[in-house]
Amino acid sequence: MAKNDLNRLKVVLVEQHKTAKWLAEQMEKDPATISKWCTNKAQPSLETIKKIAEILQVKMSDLVSNERP
Repeated sequence: MAKNDLNRLKVVLVEQHKTAKWLAEQMEKDPATISKWCTNKAQPSLETIKKIAEILQVKMSDLVSNERP
């Protein structure tokens, strides 16, 4: 994982055999927004991470990298 990867969204989606498109549909968001989160070009808010965790049925901490730069 690159040092600037702040979230693990893409990893969790792969582990659950789900796509960014699927998540976009669940969240009623533009797929481009989800793509930016998955590639760490943008970061979701904590409130959004909470919603994603609920949808994916994981802990919020599972979606956040614990590696330090």
